Amino acid sequence: MAATSRYVLQDKSRIGHRKFIGLAVPLILSALSTPLLGAVDTAMVGRLPDAAYIGGIAVGSLIFNTMYWLLGFLRVSTSGFTAQAHGAKNEHEVKLMFLRPLLLAVGFGLLFILFQDLIQTSAFWMIQPSEEVIGHAAEYFDIRIWGAPFALMNYAIVGWLIGLSRVRSALFLQVFMNLLNIGLDAVFVLVLNMGVGGVAFATLISEITAFMIGMVFVLYGGNFTKFKMQRNQIFDSNKIYEMMKVNRDLFIRTVCLLTVFGLFTEKGATFGDQVLAANAILLQVHFIMAYIFDGIANAASILVGRAMGAKHKELYSQAVKLSAVWAFFVSIVLAVTMVSFDTHIVSLFTNIEAVKQIAISYGYWVAMFPIVGFWGLQLQGIFSGATEVQPLRNSMVISLIVFLISYWSFIPFLGNDGLWFSFILFSLSRSLVLWKYLFVLEKRLAV
Repeated sequence: MAATSRYVLQDKSRIGHRKFIGLAVPLILSALSTPLLGAVDTAMVGRLPDAAYIGGIAVGSLIFNTMYWLLGFLRVSTSGFTAQAHGAKNEHEVKLMFLRPLLLAVGFGLLFILFQDLIQTSAFWMIQPSEEVIGHAAEYFDIRIWGAPFALMNYAIVGWLIGLSRVRSALFLQVFMNLLNIGLDAVFVLVLNMGVGGVAFATLISEITAFMIGMVFVLYGGNFTKFKMQRNQIFDSNKIYEMMKVNRDLFIRTVCLLTVFGLFTEKGATFGDQVLAANAILLQVHFIMAYIFDGIANAASILVGRAMGAKHKELYSQAVKLSAVWAFFVSIVLAVTMVSFDTHIVSLFTNIEAVKQIAISYGYWVAMFPIVGFWGLQLQGIFSGATEVQPLRNSMVISLIVFLISYWSFIPFLGNDGLWFSFILFSLSRSLVLWKYLFVLEKRLAV
């Protein structure tokens, strides 16, 4: 697969559907590792007798999603800048584009550990779940927080590998992490009866192990033995400014996204533990869908990044068209699958009958998500690859405003349906706004 990926990116002939899918499929599988960690955790505690266990994992996962997604630029911008440096055949800069985000990841991870009490207390105050849910969420948080530096360094590693089109390495790393997490979940929860603590330990061990293997991949394939690390180059003010300018906009974008999910979980908690648990299950299904599109977006991002570095206009155009076609096709498949198999899908996450029935009753909202959201998620890869992230920031700010208006307008008389309706409007707004920005991007870029 690695050879196929290199061929796709170096060949000057037309990139067809087969070549694009050859690049996209392993990236989709790689991207799926992120939501599968949360999905497996939810499914494991869903076998326990009380909905509060699922709620605890939902709240605990939200805290870590908030922390880590705020720093998601460590993967996104690393991939884009690395792809551009590789496309320009600047191997020295390629290595620097790994070291800079890696150092940032270590620093932020240690800060999270240092301020863990403040983070946890603030999160519980904002979400205000039941006391029983708080107990499970606190247990989960207290264990998993120690993996923060490793989780963030994994972002930098995966972003760098993807930027170099080392898709097979990135895929192996993330699939291995998931398989290890699943195996440890089964042992700790189902065999040793460790409950929520077992789920947290499984994720912690998986993140640390993935980091160690990832560093082997980087050092083995990156030829760092001949690299002379100079402090002034790593901390080059111009390069750091360029990277932080991109990261600033991605950070704002992520704050908006997390505000939506934070308000979603907080409001769901006010409807009771069972609705909170049902929403958590449906959100996990949504995350799986979103990250499938993220894999397609990553393929587009690589192609666009190489097109920018090599000044290859045709490759840019092909990346936009092919990723749009396949994202639309996948959206139809996902929507039909959710409508047709909603009962079976929900049953994978829990055997608590009341929670299952609530989740199924709201499942049609999740079926709508891929139809309204695929375009925005696919375009995210185009703008990320071009490192033109202001449109990503602006689209998310506008979409957040739409969400808030709907949130305050419809929830009082539609309840949880109003909450999901607001989320669907948010996803649709992101797609429409980014579509408008695409025309501006094509006029601005001199590829």
